[in-house]
Amino acid sequence: MKKKLDMLEELQEIDQQIDVLKASQSGLQAELSGINQGVDVVRDEVTQLETSLVEREAEKSELEVTHAAELENITRSETNMKEIKTNKEFQAVGREITAARKQVTDIEELLLQKIGQIEALSAELAAKKGQLDELAENSAKRTEAKQSEINKIQSDINADTARREGVAKAIPASLVKRFTILREQRRGQALAIARDGYCMGCNMHLPPQLYNNLYKYEELLACPHCQRILILKLQQQ
Repeated sequence: MKKKLDMLEELQEIDQQIDVLKASQSGLQAELSGINQGVDVVRDEVTQLETSLVEREAEKSELEVTHAAELENITRSETNMKEIKTNKEFQAVGREITAARKQVTDIEELLLQKIGQIEALSAELAAKKGQLDELAENSAKRTEAKQSEINKIQSDINADTARREGVAKAIPASLVKRFTILREQRRGQALAIARDGYCMGCNMHLPPQLYNNLYKYEELLACPHCQRILILKLQQQ
C-alpha cells in the first residue's frame, strides 16, 4: 500500500506541474492575442483612412465635373449674348451668367476644402501606414518569441503527460479513476498530507484511530471531512 501511495503522490505532483505549465501557456496565448489585436486595431484605422480618402477624392472629382460644366455654360452664354437682339433677353442671359459665376466660385471654394482634406488624410494615412509597418515588424518578432515559449512549454507538457501515463499504468485503474474524480472535486488536489493529527488539505482534526491506522499502511484512508486520500508525513526534526 505504501508503494501505491508513493505512486499516487508522484501522479499528483506531475498533474500539478502540468497545471502550472498549462496556466503559463494560457497566459502566453493571451499575450499573443493581445499583440495581434494591437496590430488589427491600427490596420482597421488604416482601412478607415483609406476609405475616407477614396470618398473625398470621389467628391472632388464630382465637383471638378460640375465646375467644368458650369464654365462651359458660362462660355456658351457669353457666346449667345453676341446674337441677342433685345435688351430683355440680354439682361436675362446676364443674370444667368452672374449666377453661374457665383456657382463656380462656390464650387472652387469647395474644391479647395476637398483638396485640403485629401492632403490631410494622405499625410495621416502615410503616418498611420508607417506606424502599422513598424508595429507589424515589432509584433512579428514578439509573436515569434511568444510562440517559441508556448512551443517549449507544450514540449514540457507532452513530456510530463508521457511520464504521467507511465505512472498511471502501474496503478490499478479503479484507483486512478478515484484519484481523478477527487482531483476534479478538490481543485486539483486529490491527496492531502496528514501530520500531527491533522489533514493539511482542509486543516481539520483527524479521528485518533484513523490517524494511527495511517502508520500501518494496510489500506488507503481518506479524510472524513474533505475526502482526500491521506499521506502520512511526519514532522522532520
